Amino acid sequence: MESLTRWRKFYMVIGLVLFLCLFVFSVTASVTYDHKAIVINGQRRILISGSIHYPRSTPQMWPDLIQKAKDGGVDVIQTYVFWNGHEPSPGNYYFEDRFDLVKFVKVVQQAGLYVNLRIGPYVCAEWNFGGFPVWLKYVPGVAFRTDNEPFKAAMQKFTAKIVSMMKAENLFESQGGPIIMSQIENEYGPVEWEIGAPGKAYTKWFSQMAIGLDTGVPWIMCKQEDAPDPIIDTCNGYYCENFTPNKNYKPKMWTENWSGWYTDFGSAVPYRPAQDVAFSVARFIQNRGSYVNYYMYHGGTNFGRTSAGLFIATSYDYDAPIDEYGLLSEPKWGHLRNLHKAIKQCEPILVSVDPTVSWPGKNLEVHVYKTSTGACAAFLANYDTTSPAKVTFGNGQYDLPPWSISILPDCKTAVFNTAKVGTVPSFHRKMTPVSSAFDWQSYNEAPASSGIDDSTTANALLEQIKVTRDSSDYLWYMTDVNISPNEGFIKNGQYPVLTAMSAGHVLHVFVNGQFSGTAYGGLENPKLTFSNSVKLRVGNNKISLLSVAVGLSNVGLHYETWNVGVLGPVTLKGLNEGTRDLSGQKWSYKIGLKGETLNLHTLIGSSSVQWTKGSSLVKKQPLTWYKATFDAPAGNDPLALDMSSMGKGEIWVNGESIGRHWPAYIARGSCGGCNYAGTFTDKKCRTSCGQPTQKWYHIPRSWVNPRGNFLVVLEEWGGDPSGISLVKRT
Repeated sequence: MESLTRWRKFYMVIGLVLFLCLFVFSVTASVTYDHKAIVINGQRRILISGSIHYPRSTPQMWPDLIQKAKDGGVDVIQTYVFWNGHEPSPGNYYFEDRFDLVKFVKVVQQAGLYVNLRIGPYVCAEWNFGGFPVWLKYVPGVAFRTDNEPFKAAMQKFTAKIVSMMKAENLFESQGGPIIMSQIENEYGPVEWEIGAPGKAYTKWFSQMAIGLDTGVPWIMCKQEDAPDPIIDTCNGYYCENFTPNKNYKPKMWTENWSGWYTDFGSAVPYRPAQDVAFSVARFIQNRGSYVNYYMYHGGTNFGRTSAGLFIATSYDYDAPIDEYGLLSEPKWGHLRNLHKAIKQCEPILVSVDPTVSWPGKNLEVHVYKTSTGACAAFLANYDTTSPAKVTFGNGQYDLPPWSISILPDCKTAVFNTAKVGTVPSFHRKMTPVSSAFDWQSYNEAPASSGIDDSTTANALLEQIKVTRDSSDYLWYMTDVNISPNEGFIKNGQYPVLTAMSAGHVLHVFVNGQFSGTAYGGLENPKLTFSNSVKLRVGNNKISLLSVAVGLSNVGLHYETWNVGVLGPVTLKGLNEGTRDLSGQKWSYKIGLKGETLNLHTLIGSSSVQWTKGSSLVKKQPLTWYKATFDAPAGNDPLALDMSSMGKGEIWVNGESIGRHWPAYIARGSCGGCNYAGTFTDKKCRTSCGQPTQKWYHIPRSWVNPRGNFLVVLEEWGGDPSGISLVKRT
């Protein structure tokens, strides 16, 4: 009997070992692909993905954002990896707070979703310098995104660093983690085509480099028709139904379905109707598509100085299904959720067979997926942009609105139509004022002038980023101008005209400490020219030009060579000699504002200067700092500041940078009616014409305390802080 018991224990142990082996095998199964789909654990999948960028929200927001994505029918969270956030200086890495990439991936894993990690490390993304650290620009001999050894060495080092981190935490699906695919480079195909042979050599190199990192999951490349095996090429755009991968044994994937478009200061705010987004997805899936990602599913906020692309706004809402503040954007979120449910009902059939296609009438198309066992799913499409249609299919008739697709998971019942959103509530999102009773104090700093702590001088106009290394938006260009008592304008009062040409993006001009005017560019033409008469006096005059960058270029052929700042010429016209060119004379340079050097945005730093308040409060003056404290309202409603009364500058709450504010830049463009039907562009549907491009600025709840929050506003132009109010998003 004792011997029998021992044998029972032995078999129990063997059984447990076998169970554990099966468990280990199940959680470390590989991810592969075929012509139909990505294959996970041996199963083909139709995958719905959504972009959520970890630095554009806070760690406290991540679980709720990801759960809302899951509730909306999303299977995969897609994110870029932001090199300049992770390696601010060579070899010094940062993976904390909003840049805690490992934590973000683990939050996704805990929600039971997959991850598409777009390592790049070039990201574009309307992110400062396209995600590249500025120090990379000054590596000797470097040239971005081409067959260049210094660049390739730095790129490989960072890419390997990220892959190594993910492996160390067992985060690839091949290790039991959530990462089912990674992206190398980003939209490189058009660049390769422009630069030719060096581009092709670079593509071959980074492809082999990525594959050699042995992640155990597929690599993808978007907008890269020559993506070498085994890398999968994918599509980006508003529509991708006609895209085909470069080999017939690769799945048809859509890495960026633009849910809206980004907002830039000076332009109206774009939005994309939910009906058209749903139409584009259904059309892609009916045409054998098996992976679609919404860019963005939650756009979030460009905190600090992270926004780029020149003039990109602080808000990165993108008209996404989850809005900037983390609330559901209806009817888009709900309409797409219902679409995803309909697609998932068809999934087993869609990944098993190819469709048969018929055309029952003009602008009408029918896709039927039918298996040998008789399972059937159908898509009925009406591509007409104005007229509805009635389609006879099988034993029924189906009504199709213009520009719509109906999904029939059993080839009989239409469970979803892309144009019918009546069952989804459409909430009017609004900003409810909470408080405007801020007890403001002000500090007005004097313009910098030559001769005071000159750290850099040159007999030339220097490019801005070469001097600042992007440590600040601001660079002072300072010089002296001597005026003889014999000048004619002294008697006739017709002051000379100062003309300064700049590569962008904003220029404030001061003469002898007095504000003389501003010039600024825009997204379509960041270059600018200031030209105005200036009050000069006999003797020495101090000319101070404050050049302001609004994010560095994030896209373009060799954009690392693009310039910012006052490059000239700078001239004075109307002197006895005619026109005097100041460009080659001695210029002094000062990086940043005095308030930045003193850290006035912090409690400790703010105590270093004398602030004024009450009747002495400075209003509508350039280069003014404001501070106040406020209590947070009860509840969990997202918070924001209404900055309508201000001009341009930056905002901090409890030392955290909310981002750049620029409500004085009024949105241009046409904001007429918007019909969902027909091909969408970013100029088709827009709001806020004639209003500030952005008036509300998001304050994450995790950055505020119940009481005594420290608010600091830098105002460049001259605004009235009494008009600032705290609002909540409801």
